[in-house]
Amino acid sequence: MTNITGAEAPIEKYAGILVHPTSFPSPYGIGDLGNGAYQFIDFLAKSGLNLWQVLPLGHTGFGDSPYQPFSSFAGQPLIISLDFLKQVHLLYDSDFNEMPQWNPVKIDYGALIEFKTSLLHLAYDRFRDEAIADDFTGNPSLMEDYETFCRDTFWLEDYALFMAGKDYHQGAPWYQWEDSLKRPTAKQRIKWIAQLKEEMGYYMFIQFLFYHDWSALKTYANEKGIKIVGDIPIFVAWDSVDVWRNPSLFKLDSKGYPTVVAGVPPDYFSSTGQLWGNPLYNWKNHTKTGYQWWIDRIRYQLTLTDFLRIDHFRGFDKYWAVPFGDETAVNGKWESAPGVNFFTTLEATLGYNLPIIAEDLGEIDDSVVALRDKFSLPGMKILQFAFENPEENHFLPHNFTRNCVCYTGTHDNDTTLGWYQKAFEASRDKLRRYYSTNGNDICWILIRSCFASVANMAIVPMQDVLCLDSWARLNTPGVADGNWSWRFTANDLTEQLAARLYETAKLYGR
Repeated sequence: MTNITGAEAPIEKYAGILVHPTSFPSPYGIGDLGNGAYQFIDFLAKSGLNLWQVLPLGHTGFGDSPYQPFSSFAGQPLIISLDFLKQVHLLYDSDFNEMPQWNPVKIDYGALIEFKTSLLHLAYDRFRDEAIADDFTGNPSLMEDYETFCRDTFWLEDYALFMAGKDYHQGAPWYQWEDSLKRPTAKQRIKWIAQLKEEMGYYMFIQFLFYHDWSALKTYANEKGIKIVGDIPIFVAWDSVDVWRNPSLFKLDSKGYPTVVAGVPPDYFSSTGQLWGNPLYNWKNHTKTGYQWWIDRIRYQLTLTDFLRIDHFRGFDKYWAVPFGDETAVNGKWESAPGVNFFTTLEATLGYNLPIIAEDLGEIDDSVVALRDKFSLPGMKILQFAFENPEENHFLPHNFTRNCVCYTGTHDNDTTLGWYQKAFEASRDKLRRYYSTNGNDICWILIRSCFASVANMAIVPMQDVLCLDSWARLNTPGVADGNWSWRFTANDLTEQLAARLYETAKLYGR
């Protein structure tokens, strides 16, 4: 008989789906945190899955990319539940009489933003009018919750003033504002708050709604045994409250313009590299503060999610610094970041065993791997990458370690079916021989491989679960238009699909 005294407890293994809330079914032109979100959580539970991964949840700006938000803290107004606003009588059915006819599988951001923003303003006007009415008969519990949220949310006033300032300047970026708001003194700030009080109130209200909706959904998911993986970009947008409010934490000149910006160097895929344009961190000043901004950012995001993926993890070790104004990333150079010191401080503040996933894709060297492994952070394994390279590589499942997250593909990849249809024959041949298959049902071949791997987490994009080809791709890096718009419908979440996921997850011990 085997002696199991003192044996380690089994490691919890996760299996889940990657899908952003904007992709959920909804009658309002975009997925939101209403009924479609709860139906998706029910589908996950019925499928025997215990993980849901989202993209960054921030308030998006021009281009609609969740990786370029106006704030590292504020939530996305476009996914606020309009049905909840009906329930609390801040919106009525008659307010939707002029609603456009939406494409159920593709978001039209131009029409959507105009439509939804007007309804959110209308809801705020009614909420404000009820709050100041002498015979207040509105939603006293909602008002109490709102006041508590405003009092307890440390980042809210900065965000609201920033967004109100953008509206005041017809959307112009903060570095083009007058000095009294671009870099206000304490007295100037008080004056601007008084002047923009009404506009700030709207932004505080919509952040309250987002927090209310998201908190309720997260509680519902957690009660069903489902944990949520969040996502944050390592860099922030130049036109963001983060840079406006904390200029000393970024490499800026006296006028608020970056001296260097983010990107990646030339490689096999691009002879000029990638020029992202984000301002780079002044790590010396971050270190002086004990990384307080970063600690606040990660701590807050971990109140919204259970795990947190950090995009472009290698930037904590070294980052590619490109002179501001260059048209390509060719002239950049590697600069060092305080990775070990930063994560040591983060552990000391937030606790050991950080629930962080390191996005360690792209050109990764030994020092990045050493940083990731020193703090036991799981990296990412992408099955599509395993077969793009005809040689032996670390993305092949037989080379996995347990402490990693396996994906069929990510939000930046083509769907698995679209990828396979376009792949070189050498890649398809390698995959067919590896799995001893003729290539039919390719999506589920990789889903089964993902779930069967030793990886502690196995996550599959919803498009692969539904076996969709390239029309459903969520994002094509380097292409400006047509991204972030894919949606699925309620009819896609069938009993048969849930049963197939359940059988696969349980077969492989997830």
